[in-house]
Amino acid sequence: MFAEPETTAPAMTAVLAAVLTGGPLSRVALARRLGLSQAAITRAAQPLIKRGYLRELAATERSGPGAGRPASPLAIRPDREFFLGVKITADELIGVVCDLGARVRAAARRPLTGTDVEHVLTELGALVDELLDGPGNLRARTRRLGLAVSGDVHRPTGLVRYSPFLRWHDVALQHRAEQLTGLAVTVENDVKALTIAEHWFGDGAGAESFALVTVGTGIGCGLVVDGKLVSGAHGVAGEIGHLGVDVNGPPCHCGGRGCVEAIAGTDAIVGRARERSGRPDLTFDDAVALARSGNVRINAVFAEAGLAIGCGLAAVANLVGPARIVVSGEGLAAYDLFDEHIRTGFERQAFGAAACPLTIRPLPFEQWARGAATVSIQTFVTS
Repeated sequence: MFAEPETTAPAMTAVLAAVLTGGPLSRVALARRLGLSQAAITRAAQPLIKRGYLRELAATERSGPGAGRPASPLAIRPDREFFLGVKITADELIGVVCDLGARVRAAARRPLTGTDVEHVLTELGALVDELLDGPGNLRARTRRLGLAVSGDVHRPTGLVRYSPFLRWHDVALQHRAEQLTGLAVTVENDVKALTIAEHWFGDGAGAESFALVTVGTGIGCGLVVDGKLVSGAHGVAGEIGHLGVDVNGPPCHCGGRGCVEAIAGTDAIVGRARERSGRPDLTFDDAVALARSGNVRINAVFAEAGLAIGCGLAAVANLVGPARIVVSGEGLAAYDLFDEHIRTGFERQAFGAAACPLTIRPLPFEQWARGAATVSIQTFVTS
């Protein structure tokens, strides 16, 4: 990351990551947290301070029992560098510019009229220009772009191996986007990107084990174990959407039957709501309105979906034992129709469920874009 001796680089990475995700922190606290000496912390922090990524706050606690010199906590300088993040959906691009602390400073959306790669890249270039050439002189301090895409993504190479919603196969997205924008690009699966953001800066901050489940067109899951994101041997760990929860349930597009996604995905909910209402043109918003108005048959659709999600969450809790689970996503705009049933399904199937707090909340797409920006922050910190 910087032109410092190799022996210093790991400590610098550890210090910057710790202050980013848990700061401000004194050198004493950093030494305890990272298992390093205070002298090593000082050596690692000095170039970060010199280059403007960290700053010293006013002295507070003392450096040790009986010590006369108070410690000066280290904090990040969030405006030192900015990071772009873009969430790519089948309908639009959602972009944000975040500072070093992942606070959103600018946001914009751009509609897509198709999902072919050339069209998406053209619109991506226009969105990047719109965000960076607006107020605030952001381009001068922005070198990195994170892209979040649904499906099977190979992060080390930035290859989108398969994205079912975009209908992409083997797209060299990182290379193409770097040529287009001139920025250093990191590509990650959208659920994993959101999980990283929640683990570094959100509800999962400080947790060694953590699970994020997203509800929408698909049902996704990101897992953090021993402080690290779990990808699995084939990069698809956490596919909670394709856990079978009902052997007699509806067929799933994956070829299975009774998968969580086949019962609780947005398309699945709309399909069953149309059947039960006799309205073939019913939308998801229509189904939500009917359920909230007291329609028993449509309410049952959401109840079944919530129970399926809860059973999937219980499987995650039983297998991984996370310290906490967050359920989110754009599908939870109707979270009031899911909440009780998700908790019922979870408590029914989870072993020791009371020990695992469950947070259920909706999430706008800008937060998914923030996840993409966080991935670029993470790449910068650990590179």
